[in-house]
Amino acid sequence: MNILVLGATGFVGSYLMERAIAAGHSVVGTHCIATIDNGDWAVYQDRLIRCDIRYREQVDQAIAQSKPDVIYLLAAQSYPALSWRAPIETLDTNVLGTANVFEAIKAAALDPMVVVACSSAQYGEVAAEDIPVKESHPMRPLHPYGVSKVATELLALQYWANDRVRSVCARIFNTTGPRKTGDVCADLTQRAVRAELGLIEPVLKVGNQDTWRAITDVRDLANALELLAAHGEAGGVYNISGAKTYQIRGIVDLVLAGVHTDLTVETELALLRPSDEKVIFGDSSRLVAATGWRQQVALEQTVGDMLDYWRGKYAVRVR
Repeated sequence: MNILVLGATGFVGSYLMERAIAAGHSVVGTHCIATIDNGDWAVYQDRLIRCDIRYREQVDQAIAQSKPDVIYLLAAQSYPALSWRAPIETLDTNVLGTANVFEAIKAAALDPMVVVACSSAQYGEVAAEDIPVKESHPMRPLHPYGVSKVATELLALQYWANDRVRSVCARIFNTTGPRKTGDVCADLTQRAVRAELGLIEPVLKVGNQDTWRAITDVRDLANALELLAAHGEAGGVYNISGAKTYQIRGIVDLVLAGVHTDLTVETELALLRPSDEKVIFGDSSRLVAATGWRQQVALEQTVGDMLDYWRGKYAVRVR
């Protein structure tokens, strides 16, 4: 099978690349602005082509070269906080870029299944009585990134309705794992390892520990996306959420248990947000019914693997 991973030097894309190569598929990935360490994608760099999805001719080239049966549309400006500072760039990349991909598919006269990375940020604030949130819940995003993902999804659905370009939309909830940066698990594990190695003082600085999050390991997410490519219904929308919520202070405890030194926990005012959803948790029953997906990686393993990942990175730096 021919697979094209748009955004192959990103967190999720790197796992999809490795899994597809290991499965024996013909795989092409694109790179533009990597969001993971260069060493994490060096192993498949000979399969990469440069493609900024904002430029149609580059998308045309990627599709012509790969002739894909499956496209994973992961290329995006994927940071909600950055979208406040760069709303035009976010909308340009995520919305116009999505249109470029679907127009390129039409022009190439191909019939791939497109797995579109959407986001739980599309829902915005959800009342307690509506948690875990279902796909039928209204979308009221609270930042430009969330707005861009609503538009991304609606574009995909209209290309199916009007042009029969097949796609499934995956509304992805909190996902973490080795290589991740910028989320609570990545920040905590990175700080803990730096303290363990004596690079910073033995203090684990934290933000709000009272919120609850359903967390999925990136390897389980990659499996869910693969299953949607194979079994998802064209025009379908699916939540991908962990089946259990964890309070952030419980994650802090897992991190403390996994390091080889005693750390003091301190709240850092700079890490506190003006507002924070108390619970983020999605109902994945539609995904499970369609594909049989289930989580296989426990949070304890995820945190342990993330600690080992950072140990490997910092061990190289301190030699």
